[in-house]
Amino acid sequence: MSTAATISREILKPHLKIKGGCPLKGEIKISGAKNSALVLMTAALLTEEIVKLNNVPSLTDIHGMEEILSAMGVNTSNSPNGLNLQAKLLSNSEPPYQLVNGLRASFFCIGPLLGRLGRAKIPLPGGCRIGARPVAEHIKGLKALGAVVSVEHGVVSASVLGSKKRLKGAAIILDCPSVGATETILMAAVLAEGITTIENAAQEPEVQDLAKMLNKMGACISGAGGPIITIKGVQRLHGCDYTVIPDRIEAGTYLIAAAITRSKIHISPAIPEHLNAVLQKLRDCGCVIATEMDGITINPGELTGVDITTQPFPGFPTDLQAPFMALLATTKGTSVVTEKIYENRMQHVAELQRMGASIRLQGNTAVIEGVPQLSAAPVSGGDLRSAAAMVLASLAANGTSKVEGLNHLDRGYSNLELKLNSVGSQITRRQ
Repeated sequence: MSTAATISREILKPHLKIKGGCPLKGEIKISGAKNSALVLMTAALLTEEIVKLNNVPSLTDIHGMEEILSAMGVNTSNSPNGLNLQAKLLSNSEPPYQLVNGLRASFFCIGPLLGRLGRAKIPLPGGCRIGARPVAEHIKGLKALGAVVSVEHGVVSASVLGSKKRLKGAAIILDCPSVGATETILMAAVLAEGITTIENAAQEPEVQDLAKMLNKMGACISGAGGPIITIKGVQRLHGCDYTVIPDRIEAGTYLIAAAITRSKIHISPAIPEHLNAVLQKLRDCGCVIATEMDGITINPGELTGVDITTQPFPGFPTDLQAPFMALLATTKGTSVVTEKIYENRMQHVAELQRMGASIRLQGNTAVIEGVPQLSAAPVSGGDLRSAAAMVLASLAANGTSKVEGLNHLDRGYSNLELKLNSVGSQITRRQ
């Protein structure tokens, strides 16, 4: 290939052009939570009636889940602020491989399908390559509920024996507080016979959101948000009208955008309690944080480094580790960031170094020496959150950066450049 053709091909690759050094000011509206909406969509499989979801973000992952549900016989339609889903004609318990391969959340279909139809056949999940993220805990929980489960050639097959095709309640203790396993077991257990308890359950807001919607559909769930969840099985669920919680990761990303540009902004709607660990680290850095019932204002001062270790909720979220590291690359002093959730979530380090960040990587621990100024560079995000980190670093860099990896970015951020431009950034999307 000629040099001209190579250059032309690079120019055509989708990317963001970001002019660094622009101060931000104003308010950013936060979309509905992606990680909640995806699971709530699969919960619609549990009833024949219409489930109306409000505050659903417009993301490639959401559109992908729509396609998967449609392929299984679910009637999907858009409403002004969300989706209407009706699984009255649900018949297909095997979503197509080509649709589920790239969307990890597709695996959440297994719980509702088992609960409703007594059978399911789901390929092992794909998504961002940030670690193994095994589904062993999901499978263990489904087996405890009476499902027969096998894994062959990358496909999980599960069925319920007996004429009733109905799971049975059980006492389940998770080895680790897996969000996915907790949500899968929750959805499988709501239609099971008897009582199910999940010990060492995940406490994330998204788990609480799922339990709240299931209860609105007629389920009997208590304890969500704590380490022990109790589910009393019911005969059937009905439809509901439900509003997805604000996206705490998106909210955290824009708060960090304000901090890295040393700008004062307000975000809403947001639930401060969902971001306590992040807000505390921003305060420790030197930011002044003001919280209201449904919003947060951040006003950065002179920022210094802090140490961070990712943990399950209510600890510091792994999904904001990369964006926060971009911020720490610009603060005074030394910071240490330790990743405890995923074994391959430091892909952004090399790209930040390309922009002049001083980072030493030792396994899953990064030691960051803050520098006075990052420099614009062509960079790429290898997963969703590292792509967000590249955007944030570019906002603070000297010059104009080119950020690739939009296929990742668009999975988790709705209208990112429009929202940032509305408060003063200068970002242009090139397709």
